[in-house]
Order: sequence, then C-alpha cells, then structure tokens
Amino acid sequence: MTRIVFAIPGDLSRRTGGYAYDRRVLAELPRCGVEAAHCALPGGFPDPSAAETEQSVAAINRAARGGGVALIDGLAYGALTEDAVRAICAPVVALCHHPLCQETGLGPARADALRRNERRALELAAHVVVTSDHTKARLVKEFCLPRERISVAPPGTDPAPRARGSGGAPALLAIGSIISRKGYDVLIDALAGLADLDWRLRIVGDAAASPQRALELNRLMETTGLAGRIELRGELATEQLDLLFDTRDMFVSSSFYEGYGMALAEALARGLPIAMTKAGAATETVPDAAALKVPVGDALGLGAALRRLVEDGSLRARLAEESWRAGQALPRWEDAARRIADAARNISEASR
Repeated sequence: MTRIVFAIPGDLSRRTGGYAYDRRVLAELPRCGVEAAHCALPGGFPDPSAAETEQSVAAINRAARGGGVALIDGLAYGALTEDAVRAICAPVVALCHHPLCQETGLGPARADALRRNERRALELAAHVVVTSDHTKARLVKEFCLPRERISVAPPGTDPAPRARGSGGAPALLAIGSIISRKGYDVLIDALAGLADLDWRLRIVGDAAASPQRALELNRLMETTGLAGRIELRGELATEQLDLLFDTRDMFVSSSFYEGYGMALAEALARGLPIAMTKAGAATETVPDAAALKVPVGDALGLGAALRRLVEDGSLRARLAEESWRAGQALPRWEDAARRIADAARNISEASR
C-alpha cells in the first residue's frame, strides 16, 4: 500500500481555505487505498527561520523513514531552500494552492525572491498537485514546469441545502481571512456608494494573520459611515457558518487573487447570487451566468454590480437559479483525494 506523509506547517485546525483543503484531503486519503500520516511542521512559513527549515526537513525525514511519498503543502514547500529540498529523503509531491509570490501586498523584491525560490523548489519535486487549471497554466507558463508533471485536484464542496434568505433587506456575506489579498478595503469603498440603499454585510474571516489589517478596515468603516452596517466576524464553527449562509441573500468576493475560491464554491452550493472580482481561478470556479463579475480592484465597478443586485430582486433570482445549478455539479472531497492518491501512487511506483 502506498504511504503518504502529508507535511503541513502551522495549526491544521485554522479555518482558512488552504487548511480546510489539507484537513479534508488528509481525512479522505485512507478511503482511496493509501496510508496517510500527518507531519506537523513549524508555523513560521512562508518566512521560516533557518532553525525552522532544519526542523521541517528533519520532521519529514523522520516521518518518511518507513517509506512512502512526502506530500508537502505549498505554504512550506515553496519557501524551502534548494538545499533543504535536496535533503528530503523521500520522493516529493508538492501541493501548490497558489504561488506564494501572488500574495497581495508583497514588495517587488520580496515577490521576486519568492518566485525564484518556489520555481527552484518545484523543479525538484517529483510531481506537483494544484487546485485549479488556472494555477496549472501559470506554473507551466511562468515557472516552466512540464504539463505532465502537474495534476489538478480541485477542492471538494459538500452538498448543502439551498439558502432561504434573510426575509428582509438584502443581507450580504463575504468569507476569507482578513488579509490584503481579500480586498476588503475595495469592498468597503464599493459599499460606500450604496449608502442610500437598505442592506447589511457580514465578513467572516480570521484576523490573526494580519491584526493591523483588521484595525485598518474598522477605521475605514468608521470614516465611510458604514460601521453600523458591516460586521467583521472572526472564524465561525461549521454550524454557525451554515446558519449564516442560510440567512444570506447574496455573496460577494472582492479578492485580488484566488487559487480556486472555496468560499465561492460554497456560495454556489447554496444557490446564492454572487458579485465578484475576476480574481485568478475564481473566474473559472464561478460560471458567468451565476455572478456579476468586475475587474480586480475596481471599487466603482463592484459597487455598480452590488447596486444592481440589491435593487433588482428578479436579477438576484436569475443568478441564484444558475448558482444553484452550478453548485450541484461541483467536485466532492473524495474526488480531490483520489487524484492526489493516484499521483502519489504513480510516484511511489516509479521510485522503486
């Protein structure tokens, strides 16, 4: 039986898209006929100290001592040095949610350093798994990886009941960590132009990665006069999030980049109409018929799209119907795990 050592940095219980993907795949892999073991790595990635890098390699090698393939989450793998990657004793399958250099707010020098480092690391991997066709195309074009060395394993989406709505003024929902890449400042600017309409918004996401960003958003809500209409919530338990989805009337995403867009897929699964920016792979995840899409960073465009949805109930209904239809065809978690298991099995057999 193929053995997979899944190396993941930081706290696996964090409620972000990347960690949710890792948790669900880790749980599903044994059902795909492979043995899976979680290898915990230090939490300093993607900016590890030299000691954390050394500890990570040692942890992976200890876990892989019994044989198998090292599946390494991209938050760690893309930041490992070439020497560190070469010191790993097992064949490596790299899991790339999206290139590290794509994170919003990086300076040019830092982004370039991440790009060069991740390219070298990916070249040394026996195989690479990505979460979207969009990311695969980027790695082929910008990182010069051969197509045949990349497998696509999109995130799964659980079946969910159709959202019933708020029964009142349009209730909006946005989900994602409170970080620059999610573009919440753009969303607040967009909504500042809708002060004449009746609506409310909840933003659900972890602020631990960037507390300063959360403070800045609170200040922006105060200066735009929207503090009483927008609520910043932290992470929610699954049951709480399910209830929140059920009582929303539309979903909004203002992200600058997405490697897939798991929250958008959840909105589709519940049949919510969507207003969104054309952020990387998210444009492919959400069909055009289910959403109003605007360019990344376009607060005026996003505001105009939201105005149309808030004012036009028939438009919301049409988009909601297309969203529900698309949501029923989304891949499941067993599909993602099976593709990863197949890739690991092939690498394991080739390395014997």
